[in-house]
Formats: sequence, structure tokens, C-alpha cells
Amino acid sequence: MNPSWLNQLAPAHAPAAAGWWPPAPGWWVASLILVLSVVLLVWKLRDPRRARRQAALRQLQLIRASDADGAAVARATQNLIRRYALEVFGHTRVAKLTGEAWLTFVMNAGGDALAGAPGRSMLTAAFGNHSTDDRQQWLAGAEGFIKRAGKKAPALDIRRGAASTQGSAVR
Repeated sequence: MNPSWLNQLAPAHAPAAAGWWPPAPGWWVASLILVLSVVLLVWKLRDPRRARRQAALRQLQLIRASDADGAAVARATQNLIRRYALEVFGHTRVAKLTGEAWLTFVMNAGGDALAGAPGRSMLTAAFGNHSTDDRQQWLAGAEGFIKRAGKKAPALDIRRGAASTQGSAVR
């Protein structure tokens, strides 16, 4: 071998550094997952049903924390349940319900703790005739109604004006 031949070769050099653009396919997938999760999170947080439910639960906590007498707690709880039901189910389904029809509707929509005597005592106390103070059951029934209303919607029998459970077992 001739040493002059080696001198004729080009000098050694490193390849060019890898650029940051375009990113590898894994980064594209990660970016897509990140964008979709942010969109899903924003959509979930701005859900009007969730906001309405959270506001009603905050109001219920204020009622629970108050040191009012049984009649005031019954009125506040009854009004909260009624306002929430009007928002969730609409005026045509809820506004005309009173007495036992109203209690049946609330019970079928998730307020199971208001079934029977506790529900009747709440209505009696709310409208002036003070009866037993079952505030823990009233508040538990209201909380159950707020958390489950809309997910477990009762069917309304317009002829009778009462809520009924079509296709499911009656409690």
C-alpha cells in the first residue's frame, strides 16, 4: 500500500445533528392523547348537569350546617328538592305534582330515604304543621335525590298525576 493514497482521502467528519422537527411518531401519538384528554376534561368540567348538581349539593350542605328548627329545615329541603327537580325534569313533569304524587316522584327518582313516614313528615313540617323532626332522613333523601336524579328518571303517568316505574320493580 502506498502511504500517499491514504492522504488523498477526505478528512473524517461526524454526521449532522438530528433536528427537532419533525418529531418521531411516538411524539405525535402522545400529543394527540394529551389534546384529547384536555378537551375531554374541559368538556366534563363544563357539563351543566354536573354544575347544577354541585350547586345543589353545596346548598344542601348549608342547610345541613344550619341550626334552624325542624320546620325551617323541612321548608328549605323541600324547596331545594323542588327547584332541583324543576331544573332536571322540567316544569311540565314536576310543577303539578303535590302530596303523595310528589313523594312518589322523588322516591322513584332517587330520594329513597323519603319513602313513607319521613317524606310525609317533611311535607307536613314544611307546610306549617310541625311533626317529628326527621331531619337526618330528610337530608339523606335530598342528597340521594340530587345525586341520582336524571340518571334514574321516573316515568310520569299523566292520567293519574303520579310517578310510576315502567318496567321496573316498585319499591
